[in-house]
Amino acid sequence: MTALALLLVGVPLVLALAGPLLAPLLVSDAEPSPLLPPGPVHLLGTDALGRDVLQLALTGGTTVVLLTAGALALTYLAGVPLGLALAATSRRGLAALSQRALDMLLILPSLLLLMVLAGTGRRGIGWLLAAAAVVQLPAVVRLVRGAAAAPARRVALETMMLSGEPWWRIHLLETGRFVSGAVLVDAGTRAVLVLTLLASANFLGIGLPPDVVDWAVVIEQNTASLFLAPAALLVPAGLLISLAAGTNLLVDRVADRTGAVT
Repeated sequence: MTALALLLVGVPLVLALAGPLLAPLLVSDAEPSPLLPPGPVHLLGTDALGRDVLQLALTGGTTVVLLTAGALALTYLAGVPLGLALAATSRRGLAALSQRALDMLLILPSLLLLMVLAGTGRRGIGWLLAAAAVVQLPAVVRLVRGAAAAPARRVALETMMLSGEPWWRIHLLETGRFVSGAVLVDAGTRAVLVLTLLASANFLGIGLPPDVVDWAVVIEQNTASLFLAPAALLVPAGLLISLAAGTNLLVDRVADRTGAVT
């Protein structure tokens, strides 16, 4: 099962990271023509816009991987310190109020937020990253706060306090190490949620501009050409599914070995 998970994740990741270096090797002098069948010049044919499908597969994953990683990084850079701070504060009322305010974001439909941003002209990589991070933030804060306040940590925290350790080392450094396992497993699961959100936004045309080569954007541009150029739709869709399924399998394997709960 681990080998299958690595294969499912590895293929789209290799294409996303190394594909842009290989794509220039496939440049042809032939006149671009839409919906060409697979042949010696275009191994997977061309899409509805006359672009080589294999080139699209090699170059369309970079935005998928980088945007997902960027959104996750923003989420945890903000969520982990905030969750640790809420768990450490002695002002229970303030902590509860802050958590309730963040929880209001949980009822906000993610795609609706992206639709509002797109409708007001706020599109592009920056807005996508910010929106994807914001909608994931409450769940991360809740996870970190709960893990940091686990009863198993109370004795260790009291011992460190009595020994005169500084506040930042007790509640940020040492407690941060304690919750790192749960955060790691959660990051694997959350990566699929972020990937799905960003891919859905790009597919619906409310994410990246249409001139950006992205697997989800390519799918949206070729939905009407399924029977004329199936590879233009099925190849990027298969890569996205493979990446999401493989990540889920890897997270399950890590959770099984570490005893963490996903």
